[in-house]
Amino acid sequence: MSRFPTAKHLASWAGLCPGLRESAGKQYSGKTRNGSVALRSGLVEAALAAGRARNTSLGARYQRLKLRRGSKRAAVAVAHTILVIAYHLLSEQTTDRELGSNYRDQQDRDRVSRQLKRRLERLGYQVSLEPTEPKTPASSTA
Repeated sequence: MSRFPTAKHLASWAGLCPGLRESAGKQYSGKTRNGSVALRSGLVEAALAAGRARNTSLGARYQRLKLRRGSKRAAVAVAHTILVIAYHLLSEQTTDRELGSNYRDQQDRDRVSRQLKRRLERLGYQVSLEPTEPKTPASSTA
């Protein structure tokens, strides 16, 4: 991995870095660059399989991006994520830990609750949020 100083260099070599087209100061989405065809196609195939997986962070990322950008762009974005994860695993010689599908929701619970409340209000519901007490395991008395 010493050939690539950063994960961005590896993604660029593989042809999985985000494309950018700019005209008159306005930035447009562009094509990704040409790179290693075999590596790119293998990673996109793995990304599509990861997109079908349930309760994984990569599957959740694919589903989120698919809604906004479409399935093919989501697959390329998840392939980029897989490549960055692989770079860090190999360069730092660590093991991977799965974060789970709701990791991003747990990071910023307030943001998620505001978005969901706004969404229900747009559908015509009146919503008031009250936090519940955290559930504690029931103590058994014998």
